[in-house]
Amino acid sequence: MPNPDPDSVSWLRFFLASVTVIGLMGLLAFGLKYTATRGWIVARAKPNRRLKMVENLPLDARRRLVIVQCDGAQHLLLLGVNQDIVVTTNLAAPPATATNTAESA
Repeated sequence: MPNPDPDSVSWLRFFLASVTVIGLMGLLAFGLKYTATRGWIVARAKPNRRLKMVENLPLDARRRLVIVQCDGAQHLLLLGVNQDIVVTTNLAAPPATATNTAESA
């Protein structure tokens, strides 16, 4: 049985190592994005804090809508790269019964 060519073996090892490293990097990126969207990495607010982010909605790559609660009052903010705008203040929280019926339907 003839011995394999040493140059072809080294190229095969290089290719397999490159594919493995790129695959692991992709898997890590997917895992970080998955956990970041679920909120597992973000530190949870302590209950005695005055300022709390209730909800956020990304509009595009540069802007997002954020509902912030401060001392019991909720404010809707439009956050952008160069400008932040207060859209509405003193938002009313949705009633608990409407949320439960919408989820069950």
